[in-house]
Amino acid sequence: MLHVYEFEVFEDEGVMVALPFDMDGGTQGTDFAEACEMAADWLKIEMEHRAMRGLEFPEATFGNEPREGGRTVIVAVDAGKETVPRMTAAAAARELGVTPGRVSQMVRAGQLETFKMDGRTWLTRGSVEARKEEAPQAGRPKKAVTA
Repeated sequence: MLHVYEFEVFEDEGVMVALPFDMDGGTQGTDFAEACEMAADWLKIEMEHRAMRGLEFPEATFGNEPREGGRTVIVAVDAGKETVPRMTAAAAARELGVTPGRVSQMVRAGQLETFKMDGRTWLTRGSVEARKEEAPQAGRPKKAVTA
């Protein structure tokens, strides 16, 4: 699904900030071009998050006047559940080197992110990659010694 929104891009304390007119949040870059690229990345992630969670997409407004003395830019992205990098629980288990049962435990514990699409439950590739980067050690954590 195509999402089109206006952002204001302005300089603040040596960085270029990009804020959407119709949503909370925003991003920044080192220069105008990078701030615009980051705005597109931010908008894609925000729209994918809303699609996965069944949240409304804000109504876009156009012709907004800059609030911070910056420039108004239009950002368009193709985003929805279908654009989220995803994998099955079995693939996640292989990637993490754990059992499918352990993947289920991590999902229930909020350590891996899931969403439903086409009658299936998917894990976000980003949450699996983040878990891999944490590189948790196998086994139970050692008990703290109290004096």
